Amino acid sequence: MFTESITVTHLITSIVFVVGGVLVGIIIDRIILTRLRKFAQKTSWEGDEVIIASIRGASVLCFGIAGVYGALMNLPLKAAMSTIVMKILLVVIILVITVVVARLGVGFINLQNRRAAGALPSTSLFVNLTRIIIFVIGVLIILQSFGISITPLITALGVGGLAVALALQPTLSNLFAGLQIIISKQVEPGDWVELSTGEKGYVTDISWRNTTIRDLPNNLIVIPNSILANAIVRNYNKPEREMAVLIDVGVSYDSDLEKVEQVTIDVAKQVVNEVQGGNSDYAPFIRYRAFADFSINFTVILRVHQYVNKFIVRHEFIKRLHKRYKQEGIEIPFPIRTIHMKKE
Repeated sequence: MFTESITVTHLITSIVFVVGGVLVGIIIDRIILTRLRKFAQKTSWEGDEVIIASIRGASVLCFGIAGVYGALMNLPLKAAMSTIVMKILLVVIILVITVVVARLGVGFINLQNRRAAGALPSTSLFVNLTRIIIFVIGVLIILQSFGISITPLITALGVGGLAVALALQPTLSNLFAGLQIIISKQVEPGDWVELSTGEKGYVTDISWRNTTIRDLPNNLIVIPNSILANAIVRNYNKPEREMAVLIDVGVSYDSDLEKVEQVTIDVAKQVVNEVQGGNSDYAPFIRYRAFADFSINFTVILRVHQYVNKFIVRHEFIKRLHKRYKQEGIEIPFPIRTIHMKKE
């Protein structure tokens, strides 16, 4: 293993190299990078924060490896042993660089997604695929550095991949369905959706197998991607979050319809102006639509900023309208049926 006996000087020098490398890495990681991060938070470009966050922790490993390298160079190792150790250190360095590049890739994807309002999907499926691609490239570089030809390996993976694809058809179906959902952007995390089967809620994530929806009672609904891709989905956030709220009302046939319209619109305006979630930029209106059995029916149209706002807006409107109708003497009739008895 060694070409000559190791002296105390060799050991002390090697320990100094290792400890010195680790200490330099800690100083850079804990002091220099911390100050750079505080400085980066003051700049207008957010990419520097992504870069600093990506190399946190890696600097200690890199300088520690450099210290180990210096320590090994100081020791009288045989050529064969020196070659093996250097290859091991090279593998570790490539892995560290791969981790940093994966962090950078995911960080810039998320940064671009925040800037461009969904230009790139931020789901776990897309993020994990990015990581997998970068790590596969890192492994191929490691194999190449050991002198292993990757061409036969890629060919074998292609043949093996075909067999795996036949065995994992349901899993791959969900995977590609998830990719199709992400690329089409018809359903994205944060959207409020309702399926034709009745499930509805906020989309929280699209993974390699399932799409997760959180409903109003705060329960998670897990839907396989292949089922979601083939389902009829109503997305309340597309093409925009703002939506109309339609509320059906009926008044007595004896009512003054002009007064009913005026009072109803007045109450609707108060609600959208005073209740959080109501869209005050949109003027509410009503439309009479039917002479029903015991009432004249109409629909009140208001607008809210997003789907969940409609519950409180509708609640406040019904409550205030009922009170105002009592004050104005406008009757909301009970169901009535008149029966004529024919005498023989």
